[in-house]
Amino acid sequence: MAEPCLSIDVAHAPAVAQDVARGVARLFLQAEMTPLLEVPLGNGRRADMMAIDARGCITIVEIKVSRADLLGDGKWPDYLDYCDRFFWAVPGDFDLSPFETEHFRPHCCGLIVADRYEAAILRDAPHRPLSGARRKAETLRFARRAARRLWPDLDTAPENCV
Repeated sequence: MAEPCLSIDVAHAPAVAQDVARGVARLFLQAEMTPLLEVPLGNGRRADMMAIDARGCITIVEIKVSRADLLGDGKWPDYLDYCDRFFWAVPGDFDLSPFETEHFRPHCCGLIVADRYEAAILRDAPHRPLSGARRKAETLRFARRAARRLWPDLDTAPENCV
């Protein structure tokens, strides 16, 4: 299997977060979902990972590698209006008990445990369909972001040859 192409933005994340992102990306690619990291949303927030499947289902993943980061995150509910499914992703040694509390809405949030090489869905995220207008807007935002990230690789011609 080809290595997933992770965005430059994740290079500034802690190594454990990079490993979790890589494992989740590999899981999604195996499931025919196309992941993209560091995706700005229409509300000004930034999703750690967004993926789109062949049916256009949009999944957002919030990566947490420390308990303090998890417990201090009050912005995550803002992501729910921008996806059909929402997952938390954590490393294998993470204490999972907070995800069972009402604050982290186990009834509407999935849970993934990942390392550098693989990931496993411990709790699937229920499908909560986006409106057609929101789906179109987020799909276009995803596509445009992905295309912009490819541009530096394509723009390799010397200036005087253009």
